[in-house]
Amino acid sequence: MEAKVGDRIVVHSTHQGEPERTGEVLEVRGVAGGPPYLVKWSPDGHEGLFYPSGACSVVHDAVHG
Repeated sequence: MEAKVGDRIVVHSTHQGEPERTGEVLEVRGVAGGPPYLVKWSPDGHEGLFYPSGACSVVHDAVHG
């Protein structure tokens, strides 16, 4: 997984009825866009380090490429 500042992380639900989580990448701490990422989670604004698993994807920020 590769992300840039401004990209969105989407954590897909693995249980029926459980919503997806989304957050904005604030900082990339890994090498060449790799994890971990400092993410600001919606809707509560909680910030934390995130190490992605297989149930997530990156939506690249169209403004920053």
